[in-house]
Amino acid sequence: MSLNQFSGGGTWEKLSQVAVMGAVHDSRERRPHPKCLENTRVELLKFIYGLLDNREKSQLFWLHGTAGVGKSAVAFTVAERMKSLKVEERSPNEKRLGGTFFFSREHTKRRTTGYFFSTLAYQLARNFPSIREEVNCALRENPALLHRNMSLRDQMEALFLRPLRRLLFRLRECPPLVFVIDALDECTSETLDAKKQKKKQKKTFDKSTAESELADLISLLGQALREPDLPVIHILLTSRSEDHIRKAIQREEMEGVATIISLDGADVDNDIHIFLQHCFRDLESRHPDFPQPSGYQLTQLARRAGRRFIVASTMVKFIDERARGKDPRDRLQLMLELTSNLLLGTEVYELYDRILFTCADPKRAYLHLSVVAALADPLPILQISKLLGPDEGSDVETTLVQLRSIVDIPTDSSLPYEISPHLTHYSRIHVSA
Repeated sequence: MSLNQFSGGGTWEKLSQVAVMGAVHDSRERRPHPKCLENTRVELLKFIYGLLDNREKSQLFWLHGTAGVGKSAVAFTVAERMKSLKVEERSPNEKRLGGTFFFSREHTKRRTTGYFFSTLAYQLARNFPSIREEVNCALRENPALLHRNMSLRDQMEALFLRPLRRLLFRLRECPPLVFVIDALDECTSETLDAKKQKKKQKKTFDKSTAESELADLISLLGQALREPDLPVIHILLTSRSEDHIRKAIQREEMEGVATIISLDGADVDNDIHIFLQHCFRDLESRHPDFPQPSGYQLTQLARRAGRRFIVASTMVKFIDERARGKDPRDRLQLMLELTSNLLLGTEVYELYDRILFTCADPKRAYLHLSVVAALADPLPILQISKLLGPDEGSDVETTLVQLRSIVDIPTDSSLPYEISPHLTHYSRIHVSA
């Protein structure tokens, strides 16, 4: 049977075109994928897997924490685990992972709820071919469901709940399906474009709109989990510890279906120590002359990471900047000096600040970094240079290469330059020379 015959006159192809493939947890767009190393986050993952195996009732688990504590790594690891598990032995191709959506304010289609349910519906129907016709039928009845401005409630009903109801009896004796939603705080309103908006009042309105949309999405997911005609499903949702998200999770209608898991304050010093050991051994395998830090130095770096994996990762990238002709032993010593007095809770921003001051021209480096952070969508280096103009753009590549520990420098110049999402917030900090 051809795809067109099976998909009901092209509706399946249309859905595949609207679904945001870059938002799927293992998409090529998101490489390198953050994940928990073996023997790290052991107790946390064991706890989460136990929750996801509960067959009694559908639940939403909100995993929250400050920037850089490893929420996305946990989300990816859980998604991979669920993708490896069969729904039942007789159906080896049907997995427990129902779908994923990893939000990102750096990508147009990944920073809005407009494509959320269509992306989940596409993944769900790929996993369970028996419900594809249900999805096709919904789209034939109302093709506008694929429009990003369509009512979220209508999209959820037609593209999410309706197909799931078809699976009720099919999955009644099976372990729960799992949906993983990462970085909900990265979702903004369609109208939010703070880089182009000049009036403070307009920004405040747009922020309020975005927060309202997120609250509506959380509320809708809570309603879905209370549906009596659905199979048991679980949703793992991660975000920063934003107050408006917390309030939405703690609303009365979420009582009984939402569980809160905090990553802040967790004792991860040993996990970060293991992470650093792994990274330095990997560097040694690629560069035989790379000096392994002493046990004392490794402990110092682990402590100075402030329980944030993003800080530890940035440390390693900074030390490994061999492209600049730096001796890694000197880089290690410099990193120990740079991180000697990081203040608890500000490690990420202070480290970025200090790395900026290692550049030949810190002010220029900050300018170029701010421009990259402010882009609505990532651009390749040639377009960034044109955007900055002949004066400021003449040495943008040379400047950004000095920041390779916090900027992803692609090997192909036609590919976009991307930065850590934490830099979107960091770029607002004033840097004085």
